[in-house]
Amino acid sequence: MTGPLAGIRVVELGGIGPAPHAAMVLADLGADVVRIERDGALGVGDDERPDLTLRGRRRIALDLGTADGAAAALELVDRADVVIEGYRPGVAERLGLGPDTCLGRNPRLVYGRVTGWGQDGPRATHAGHDLNYLALTGALHAIGRRGERPVPPLNLVADFGGGSMLVVTGVLAALVERSVSGRGQVVDAAMVDGVSLLMQLTWSMRSVGQWSDAREANLLDGAAPFYDTYACADGRFVAVGAIEERFWAQVVAGLAETGALAAAGVADLADLPDRNDPHDWPALRDVLTRAFATRPRDAWAEVFGGTDACVTPVLTLAEAAADPHLAARGTLAPVGGVVQAAPAPRFSRTAADAPHPPAPVGRDADAVGRVLEEWRDAAG
Repeated sequence: MTGPLAGIRVVELGGIGPAPHAAMVLADLGADVVRIERDGALGVGDDERPDLTLRGRRRIALDLGTADGAAAALELVDRADVVIEGYRPGVAERLGLGPDTCLGRNPRLVYGRVTGWGQDGPRATHAGHDLNYLALTGALHAIGRRGERPVPPLNLVADFGGGSMLVVTGVLAALVERSVSGRGQVVDAAMVDGVSLLMQLTWSMRSVGQWSDAREANLLDGAAPFYDTYACADGRFVAVGAIEERFWAQVVAGLAETGALAAAGVADLADLPDRNDPHDWPALRDVLTRAFATRPRDAWAEVFGGTDACVTPVLTLAEAAADPHLAARGTLAPVGGVVQAAPAPRFSRTAADAPHPPAPVGRDADAVGRVLEEWRDAAG
């Protein structure tokens, strides 16, 4: 096994959401991850088509509600560097696998736990999902069109941005600190904390009067016509992100050279509404809407493809898998014949192996013993 985390052993207490994604990232970076499946929960998919976030590690079925199951899990913990769990507060403790127990047996252990609300606070023991955590932090309120409902941004922001990425960052930081102190610790990653951290630029803009709580009233929330999406002649879309003046100049040039501005009623560039005056934004949006509607999406992709106009086609997932840039970088790659995200980031000296597909669940009594034997042999 190669990668910057080669030699790091991780026990993942199986669940759904950000914890398995975090364990996947650690496995992608070369860590030896063993996932303990609890109560037969397999996440998305099934045995025949397993959840692709479960790639890159071994999976062992244990009934953690029994003394034997918990004892087997603790044997793995004794030889692990990291534990990842995403249960509600108190659940791991009730199973006999809480941080006090685990660190008492293995003082060098980094115990990463990720929840929605955190380990404390009035909502700590309540249920929730990505959308709920976004709602409480103010992030959800900021996403959507004026006068319409807030729009769920899939489950990318809380589950994975504010959850998985935050606990991975904490685990890696704790491993670095352990190399100095020789001691492990608990990493408490809460999605409400992580989302708030991701919102720091928005908080900064708000503090200096550059962000309003009204939706579609700010530079980056779709209010600015030069930072939005537009329908094309074929019903597909382009994304325009020309925030800086020099990029906007290339948008205007492309629209002018193709005759789209003239078709939108702007015969002279001097008549183009002022992008620097928010009062002119509705008129400018109207011009852009009519201009981009004159050609199909891929025609616009060709017009702006070699420029810095910051105009890109809005691709479907199927189209993204065939995009030349993503293909050249290997951003999406087949793993076991199934297209999925390739490991990231990349390393110049300690590149990791390609991940292997989700493994079948080891259900026999010797599964834990085989892992322990490997780990003992590796330790010498």
